Amino acid sequence: MTKDTQHWYASWFDSPFYHILYKDRDHTEAQIFMDNLTEYLNIPEGGAILDLACGKGRHSVYLNSLGYNVTGVDLSENSIEFAKQFENDSLQFDVHDMCKPYKKQFDAVFNLFTSFGYFENEEDNLNTINAIKADLNEFGFGVIDFMNSDFVINNLVSEDIKTVEGIHFKQQRSLKDGYIVKDISFSAEGEYFQFQERVKAITLQDFETLFEKAGVYLLDVFGDYKLRKFDSKTSERLVMIFK
Repeated sequence: MTKDTQHWYASWFDSPFYHILYKDRDHTEAQIFMDNLTEYLNIPEGGAILDLACGKGRHSVYLNSLGYNVTGVDLSENSIEFAKQFENDSLQFDVHDMCKPYKKQFDAVFNLFTSFGYFENEEDNLNTINAIKADLNEFGFGVIDFMNSDFVINNLVSEDIKTVEGIHFKQQRSLKDGYIVKDISFSAEGEYFQFQERVKAITLQDFETLFEKAGVYLLDVFGDYKLRKFDSKTSERLVMIFK
């Protein structure tokens, strides 16, 4: 079955199976990235950070533990409901569409773990950059952590099966009309499920065009979570700092 919804990400990201499939994400690596990033940006102690498309809040919770005032927002009501258990005086979560500006400004806006480029409407890529710009205060920095599309395409595994919690997830990957597509199928709880992930294969050059249109300035580009130099052929990530 496929849940009837307007956008694929609204159903898949809200599905408990999404979190099962990706439960083994490297939390240590994510924390090292946050340590490196906040130190590099020299965000003041108690500074305000917006975690844009925060999911269940793993980055938000860790950033808050470092002493930052964090707001995590996501389109998924289920993810935000889960994340709210971690709220305190300096950590809040809210359901929000990242294509639109939030209601306050921040010292930094983080969009992490390829949480960009899956919009049905191409204009929403630019709308999101404009929204991030609006969400930054005078001294704020925007950060987009995206996949390196060139590397992903050149190393695409067409098909595999990943077993998690007894569920056999069949994953089929392809490049279609400028999108990297992953078709995911599996049986669970006596039912057959099919989901699809579609992410625009946006390159650094494409982002540079979006930044220019939005009137923001690209300051630095890194190729991994240790903030090493970006190489279009060998880097797995595309981490961009702008303001």
